[in-house]
Amino acid sequence: MADIAFLWHMHQPDYRHPDSGEFLLPWVFLHTIKDYTDMVAHLERHPGIRCTVNFVPVLLDQIEDYAEQFTSGQWRDPLLRIAHQEDSDALSAVDRDWLLDMAFRCHAPTMLEPFAPYRRLRDVLNCLKSHDGNKLSYLSGHYLSDLATWYLLAWSGESLRRSSPVIAKMMAQGDSFSAADRHALLAELGQAVSGVIGRYRALAERGQIELSCTPNTHPLAPLLIDFNAAREAWPECPLPAAPNYPGGRSRVESHLQLAQVSHTQRFGQAASGLWPAEGALSTPFLKQIAEAGFKWTASSQGVLKHSAGNAAKTNTPWQAPEEIPGDITLFFRNEKLSDLIGFEYAKWHGRDAAQHFMNELDALHREDAHNLVPVFLDGENAWEYYPYNAWFFFSDLYDALEKHPTLHTVTLTEAADKQRHRRQRLPKLCAGSWVFGTLSTWIGNPEKNRAWEMLCDVKQCADRALDSGRLSEDERTEVLRRLANCESSDWFWWLGDYNSPESVACFDRLFRENLKALYQLLNLPISSTLDHPISKGGGEPESGGTMRRATHQD
Repeated sequence: MADIAFLWHMHQPDYRHPDSGEFLLPWVFLHTIKDYTDMVAHLERHPGIRCTVNFVPVLLDQIEDYAEQFTSGQWRDPLLRIAHQEDSDALSAVDRDWLLDMAFRCHAPTMLEPFAPYRRLRDVLNCLKSHDGNKLSYLSGHYLSDLATWYLLAWSGESLRRSSPVIAKMMAQGDSFSAADRHALLAELGQAVSGVIGRYRALAERGQIELSCTPNTHPLAPLLIDFNAAREAWPECPLPAAPNYPGGRSRVESHLQLAQVSHTQRFGQAASGLWPAEGALSTPFLKQIAEAGFKWTASSQGVLKHSAGNAAKTNTPWQAPEEIPGDITLFFRNEKLSDLIGFEYAKWHGRDAAQHFMNELDALHREDAHNLVPVFLDGENAWEYYPYNAWFFFSDLYDALEKHPTLHTVTLTEAADKQRHRRQRLPKLCAGSWVFGTLSTWIGNPEKNRAWEMLCDVKQCADRALDSGRLSEDERTEVLRRLANCESSDWFWWLGDYNSPESVACFDRLFRENLKALYQLLNLPISSTLDHPISKGGGEPESGGTMRRATHQD
């Protein structure tokens, strides 16, 4: 019987301004009401499906932040504040501009074009822009109210649309939404946000899913430890001017410890497995993962090929190289099947896509009845490209898997135990990630390298302050919290000329705001260079702000 091991990775970086706590971008909230709710609903509807769901602690922090906003009514996300506003004519100029800039950021073919009232709102705005941008000030509160409402409706998950009379009524109504309508919608969405973490915990407690974690703020750990790790798979990689990231090993250790603290507090027990940020592993990092007590970790097929040769296969677990302590198991994702879901099947009819995937699994089963099929990808960003947020694809796929006599879904801990006797010893581990099997997405480009140099500078300043003894315990805690946010892999991903200018600008700014906030906390002068963008430009705009994570997962 072939074992199918799904891992759904849930991650968003910290979008909060480091000083005010204001959410500069709404992606955590929008993915929660659309994707995290839908993914857990699919599993609740198909109790025979087992899988692993990976949560990054910094994402859980923000979901809980949103839950608190709904409890207190103290809105730190402009979208929620705008939607709650009693009189939309009284919106501030800042909130008005924010809404007009954000409220059509979605994948239009599946999230905007199907809804005539939402299309009309876009067409009105485009018409005004094409004639005279100054006339945008004449847009009424009625328009802004409907726009905020439709943005929330467009991002509502299919499971919410099918279960909520409030959402169904408002989508049928189409326009002229009153304050009472908007408040009812927010109440419905607030319940979804406040309950979503508990729903995953309930599935884990009854043994249907395994919950795993990632180091605290999703750092690119191999590079924190040693910039030279980038040259293992890309020998010509240009490196930052700084020789290394100061104290990188201790920072990685801290991220691992905080991940387990977060996991235990939220889910009642420590995580057995760890999905590294970006699937990025190196030998020193793997050693730290093993020493932290994790039983399994995972990466990509590209890393496996660089480590064990092109003939190496993902259809069994692997044992860590001999120099790694303990007995940790490694998994490597089947890139073909994972990327079919991430990229290709959105263009297909859901039933056809599910059947094609089942045919691929059957072929692997005929090849070897004991095959392990590791399918790892982002659990949040690909679905907006599917009609109905992939509802029909998942319904047909999970239904077919539940009924199949020889294909069996498993968690990764189950796979490690069941297939332990089939493990092969990895001869070495070549540092890399699930993007091309290299670390080139986070280092090597002049802008990425400059960002690393800026991070190294502030880390040296933080180290001096932490070692000086002049900081109170609360100040030390805050310095380390802000430093952890600066170490997220996301800032380095976005820099470069292959991402959308809008997204690059947002992430560039947020990275620099985090650096400035840390200097300010250390009572140090802030260089004027932090007022200027690192990036010189980008490519064509993408929807959703975070779709890049679907490329290899995300």
